[in-house]
Amino acid sequence: MFARTLEAAHSSKDMSRNNSLTFTGRVRSFRYAIRGLRVMIVSQHNAWIHALATIVVVAVSFYFRLTKAEWCWIIFAIISVWTAEAFNTAFEFLTDVASPEFHPLAEKAKDVAAGAVLITAIGSALIGLVVFGPYFMSALRSWK
Repeated sequence: MFARTLEAAHSSKDMSRNNSLTFTGRVRSFRYAIRGLRVMIVSQHNAWIHALATIVVVAVSFYFRLTKAEWCWIIFAIISVWTAEAFNTAFEFLTDVASPEFHPLAEKAKDVAAGAVLITAIGSALIGLVVFGPYFMSALRSWK
């Protein structure tokens, strides 16, 4: 029984009926993703801080004319923080649905998810220090 169900689910006839595999289905998926980003930015104050930090870091990166390798590290750091924040936001929403009333385990789950964002932000700040440190030190020496 299970084998027949699995076989039917993967048959080409069923796949052609699946609208999510069409071009318009892909476009719709991007719309949902963009809507999710908008929800995160509008509803999460920390996302505003991440947005400001992203703008500042990108501007400073252009100012110092980073190498391609340095840009890779900066992009990695920025994407890591945004990804952690997105997962944290999703986790908070899901936790609120699963446990509308206060529950100590729900609180712990939210705290751990927030901790993951903090770990990522600290790691990204360290990457920023390694990449930008020499540029800032050089700029400070030239001002003396």
